[in-house]
Amino acid sequence: QVQLVESGGGSSQAGGSLRLSCVASGGTFSEYAMSWFRQAPGKEREVVAGVSRNGLYTYYTDSVKGRFTISRDNAKSTVYLQMNSLKPEDTGNYYCAADQGIQPDSYCSGHGWDDYWGQGTQITVSS
Repeated sequence: QVQLVESGGGSSQAGGSLRLSCVASGGTFSEYAMSWFRQAPGKEREVVAGVSRNGLYTYYTDSVKGRFTISRDNAKSTVYLQMNSLKPEDTGNYYCAADQGIQPDSYCSGHGWDDYWGQGTQITVSS
């Protein structure tokens, strides 16, 4: 059983930066593709970014391209989301997810991240 614990959430002014971390325990981290999702109030959960098992492939939803960077450190069993140039529309609850079977061409759909989820961390960006 893998446990995912997010940290790094908080508040920022528009234009600011935050860095989220998600630490995994209880499994072999390098066997899992990892992703970050977010859910804004009143909206459906959406995939923000994904990274392949070896870190060589990354995916970003259009609204965060050029501003967010997903990375992973398999030695530390941690995935990161560096968020720069934050906008009020980035506000939401951010979750990390892990899946062994998902392929990179499926990251963009937001579906197939079935194995494990973190509890979420809140990001609030004010204008």
